Amino acid sequence: MKPFKVPVVPASTITPEAIYQQRRTVLKAMGFTGLSALLGQAFANVAVAADGPLLYRPASAQAFTTSEALTPFEHVSGYNNFYELGMDKSDPSANAAQLQTTPWSVAIEGEVGKPGVFTLEDILKPHALEERIYRLRCVEAWSMVIPWIGFPLKDLLARFEPTAKAKFVAFESVFDPSHLIGQKNNTSGIHWPYVEGLRIDEAVHPLTILAVGLYGKILPNQNGAPLRLVVPWKYGFKSIKSIVKIRLQETQPQTTWNLLAPREYGFYANVNPAVDHPRWSQQSERRLPASLLRPNRIPTQMFNGYQEQVASLYNNMDLRVNF
Repeated sequence: MKPFKVPVVPASTITPEAIYQQRRTVLKAMGFTGLSALLGQAFANVAVAADGPLLYRPASAQAFTTSEALTPFEHVSGYNNFYELGMDKSDPSANAAQLQTTPWSVAIEGEVGKPGVFTLEDILKPHALEERIYRLRCVEAWSMVIPWIGFPLKDLLARFEPTAKAKFVAFESVFDPSHLIGQKNNTSGIHWPYVEGLRIDEAVHPLTILAVGLYGKILPNQNGAPLRLVVPWKYGFKSIKSIVKIRLQETQPQTTWNLLAPREYGFYANVNPAVDHPRWSQQSERRLPASLLRPNRIPTQMFNGYQEQVASLYNNMDLRVNF
């Protein structure tokens, strides 16, 4: 099998937003489902073409979509925090080619019955892809609405048979200082590689997905290709990019921003307008696109608007302490 290749996707090859919306309407009307049988043979071949679509089905539940306006692709792909590729918001797209995605493998470790190192093809092969239109809320108080393409993390974890001791899931991102300018120069002060973690009940929640695409196409490098986490009720830094390791364990894992500034960034990082960042308010957000004359500020919702789905995960927890 040829190695799975995720190229840098030029903007010229991206389906315009209006046409994409029309395509979504047609897919939904057709009930475009039953992709599991197709993915094993077709996904690797479809994904290698920068201008080719991913095979996916529309969201299977109302909780997985929204009627809010989508953030245009040029903002989703051009305004990023991905410090491995630079500190400025435009650096990740400018330096996207530095991320080497061929070949790619993911190690599954820890409290599982079937550990191992698996190619990206092996990771993806059994899973049907689904569109999830989620709000993304950055801890810096800006936000987007993104049409992700992916599959539930719980489905992947189930394949490797978590043991009864698996209370947390730890994630590790790519470490390649020979290519990635942010890791080579390390002006961010981050101790690489980037690491994140979830409680097991958060990891297996239906909203939590692994994304391989957005806007109907393969995930651009600057957005965390070829495989990233998306946890929509948490601040964006929890949704780790370019994953190379997933470890199930009994103890709470360390996380990059909590290690760097524990007073500012907690382990849970749930979107919470009642708990301000020490240096700014979290009560509102700047919905992109925005400008000085059109700030486009909107109130921030508890759990980023997913309170009905996830609030029960935190019953009897003081969210001011467990922030």
